[in-house]
Amino acid sequence: MNGKTILYKDKQINGTIRVPGDKSISHRSIMFGALAEGTTTIRGFLKGEDCLSTIDCFRKMGIEIDENEDTIVVHGKGWNGLKEPSAILDVGNSGTTTRLLLGILAGRPFHSVLIGDESIGKRPMKRVTNPLREMGAKIDGREDAQFTPISIRGGNLQAFNYTMPHASAQVKSAVIFAGLQAEGTTTIVEPERTRDHTEQMIKQFGGEASRDGNVITVRGGQTFTGQEVNVPGDISSAAFFLVAGAITKNSVIKLDHVGLNPTRTGIIDVLQKMGADLSIDHKLSTGEPVGSMVIRHSQLNATEIGGEVIPRLIDEIPIIALLATQAHGTTVIKDAEELKVKETNRIDAVVGELKKLGASIEATSDGMIINGPTQLHGGHVDSRGDHRIGMMLAVAGLLANDEVTIDDVEAINVSYPNFFDDLESIFV
Repeated sequence: MNGKTILYKDKQINGTIRVPGDKSISHRSIMFGALAEGTTTIRGFLKGEDCLSTIDCFRKMGIEIDENEDTIVVHGKGWNGLKEPSAILDVGNSGTTTRLLLGILAGRPFHSVLIGDESIGKRPMKRVTNPLREMGAKIDGREDAQFTPISIRGGNLQAFNYTMPHASAQVKSAVIFAGLQAEGTTTIVEPERTRDHTEQMIKQFGGEASRDGNVITVRGGQTFTGQEVNVPGDISSAAFFLVAGAITKNSVIKLDHVGLNPTRTGIIDVLQKMGADLSIDHKLSTGEPVGSMVIRHSQLNATEIGGEVIPRLIDEIPIIALLATQAHGTTVIKDAEELKVKETNRIDAVVGELKKLGASIEATSDGMIINGPTQLHGGHVDSRGDHRIGMMLAVAGLLANDEVTIDDVEAINVSYPNFFDDLESIFV
């Protein structure tokens, strides 16, 4: 197993980082580019393993995609241009690829099989396959299509009204993709508002999606036209450097061209609530909102994190937990049961691995309780195959008073292949 030993004790960090492109937007840009008529040119695309899995799947369905140094060019053929794949669609470690692709395939009149790695094989898919079945797709798989491999034969979908039992942008997006192909108008009710990149991209590619509170409506039979897509930096990746700057003494970090979609900025709310010294310069953009941020070390205070903010920071909770180990008081994270069905059970993973480094942290049924501030020590930890756990543990190494050895660091390549290069580039 690929391991990395780090000794960042007493490191000061100062400099400017431009994090890789937003993973969620990168996935969707390939999907909409393939479904559109004409050419889509994508700049800032994240060339991480998950997004490359999405490219591979669409190539297997007959879509020509050119990978250049600075751009990805998708030669879209419209909905009817997708062809039955002659090979199994391998989604790798990507839950986004799996769930959104199921929504697309639900309306295509051919047979497909999706498979992924060991982690994907454990992630629950009935939350997607059940509503798609209700719309008319024929789906089978392990444990009645709860787990991959999943077989799907699509076509002849009927619109319906769906109230989501859990807040999930992936589930919502899958149903939206199916609704775009269904006869009639599909209505989706979210329990809490989730990231809206799919709805934004529908509009960017010339379609329509409406929202009234937590109710999203999409009309079937829409077509799209190829576009120019500029992918902003991923705020979920930026979060690791925001926290690094907040907790490392005498440090100042600037992050350029980061996506500031309000459905994704929960990490900013938490940092400000805890007293972080954070300034934001919003910039005009033709697509997703973007801006630059400067974070400086400051004293932090504990807080409670729960309710409607959770979907806006669900992927940032591992690094928020580390942030809380350096805040004065007791931080409570709740309403985050969704963490249990990510790349790993992130409640167990965060608590178990941070305890190895001396954190005062306990798991609850829907989150965790963290006491701080706490001096972390060295130790031997494991990403557990989860990119966000691996990056969180690397940032924890900035606080540890001895060596930290992280097993399975290659998991970080899923979303941030150059993470360690960027981190070490700002050491002074």
